[in-house]
Amino acid sequence: MTENDGPFFEDFHESAVITHSMGRTVNDTDNIWFTLVTCNTNQIHFNKDYAEKAFPGAPFHGRLLVNAFLTLAIVVGLTVEDTSKNGIMLGLNDLRVPNPTFAGDTLYAESKILSVRESASRPEMGIVEIATRGYKQDGTTVIEFRRTIMVRKRKAKWSGTKK
Repeated sequence: MTENDGPFFEDFHESAVITHSMGRTVNDTDNIWFTLVTCNTNQIHFNKDYAEKAFPGAPFHGRLLVNAFLTLAIVVGLTVEDTSKNGIMLGLNDLRVPNPTFAGDTLYAESKILSVRESASRPEMGIVEIATRGYKQDGTTVIEFRRTIMVRKRKAKWSGTKK
């Protein structure tokens, strides 16, 4: 990492929209491993026979449903390079999952900067609130949320002490 690897607090501007450049295709292995490692026992995520019998109709058609927390993790990950690479997450709010994600779907993300302010307790940091929409290859929104992040100012280091 060099001194110029942003974004830093000064690079954020209210109302700016960021279309994140990477996408990520989800597969059954991603979904099953994530679901099992997080101790989620809902069989819709890992038991194909169950999915076929319990959810034969639209929109599932017997397919395994991608765990919503995996969808969240991937979409947040897609935004890091443009948002929180020099920061830390303070909060996550207003999480919605309006449509399902299935294996084979490719996820993309778009974020809007809602607010930007100085940190009252850490002069080397600023607070940025971001609304993010995760969508799949056909443009269908699969997840929406707001994140509040504390972002380092350019050339500043974490001091470890509050003001």
